[in-house]
Amino acid sequence: MKFKDYYASLGVERGASAEEIKKAYRKLARHYHPDVAKEAGAEERFKEISEAYQTLSDPEKRQAYDDLGRHRPGDEFHPSPEWETRFWRGGSQQEVDLADLFEQMGFGGFGGGSGGARRPGADFPIRGQDVEVATELTLEQAARGTEVSFSLSVPVLGADGRVEKQSRSGRIRVPRGVVEGERLRVPGKGGDGIAGGAPGDLYLEVRLAPHPRFRTVGHDLYLELPIAPWEAALGAEITVPSLDGPVAVSLKPGMRSGQKLRLAGKGLPHRRDGAGDLYGVIQIVLPEKIGEREQALYRELAEASAFHPRHHLEGPTDG
Repeated sequence: MKFKDYYASLGVERGASAEEIKKAYRKLARHYHPDVAKEAGAEERFKEISEAYQTLSDPEKRQAYDDLGRHRPGDEFHPSPEWETRFWRGGSQQEVDLADLFEQMGFGGFGGGSGGARRPGADFPIRGQDVEVATELTLEQAARGTEVSFSLSVPVLGADGRVEKQSRSGRIRVPRGVVEGERLRVPGKGGDGIAGGAPGDLYLEVRLAPHPRFRTVGHDLYLELPIAPWEAALGAEITVPSLDGPVAVSLKPGMRSGQKLRLAGKGLPHRRDGAGDLYGVIQIVLPEKIGEREQALYRELAEASAFHPRHHLEGPTDG
């Protein structure tokens, strides 16, 4: 049979105490448990450390293992006649591996006293895996709160110790005031715990669908707000759309393109009190078609005005 270095599997010295072995096993088992580990080869690694712990945690098995002597992992070896006299109680050693040998030694079945397959890692509680799902909301749903459906697949440990995928679905209440990229934690809705361990949590990642009018920055909303040239020059009373409906706003004379008009408290509501702001970004626009009367007025304005918007671009530059 091939030798296995159980001490190396657990990362402890050969003279490690029972407490050190137990501590090392728990640390590794939590890392590689099939319910929580995502890395490749984790399940095989978990079986390896479980096998090592089952032998080294039992004083009689550990003594028998130590008396096999030191060999390199993977080396072929055979127990000495003296060892067989002391520990072997019948059965064939042909074509068995080290784990089988200890299982047949009369100490009880490997991994449990009944001889049956033992559920790995069931001797101490392990918390279930956290899972994450994404959902897309409209801006109105985010502002008012809503309820969404979810479906996911979580890893569970079957009766034979193998990892299986189990489909689950349900509905989650989303509170008002969520923002783009926010993660909502739903306690206890993740993967099942092991051996009395607490279940994992479900995390709902919120995505906001593009809105035809508004874009969001946190709880603030931004709106491209077109105004006519005469409204920019003279000021005006206009209405601005918001999530709560139109809002009357007074434009001061002399508005410029790119200037932001702030409407306090008209953005996305916060979870408890208050709300973000709504910013109207001024865009001065011309009519698509200008009639003769309008053209005449613009010509009259051009003749009367001394305004020269490109004055700063004239003349030589330092470069």
